[in-house]
Amino acid sequence: MHEPTISFSLHDDKEKEIKKTLTIIYDALRQKGYNPINQIVGYILSEDPTYITTYNNARSLIRRIDRDELLQILVKSYLGE
Repeated sequence: MHEPTISFSLHDDKEKEIKKTLTIIYDALRQKGYNPINQIVGYILSEDPTYITTYNNARSLIRRIDRDELLQILVKSYLGE
């Protein structure tokens, strides 16, 4: 008997990791009293890290995410792909 082949995508793992990281950043911004959506959008548009709080290491985390990759994931998610 053959075991079924398990396949996985490194791209899917990367998207999950980015979503997890973005959720941590979102929570840190919310906990500090910021509007997380406005702050994250400001960061994406300007790439200015001061839009993101240093609380819970959020600023360091967001700088690890490739901005182009983040935008691709967001658009894909929005369009339901």
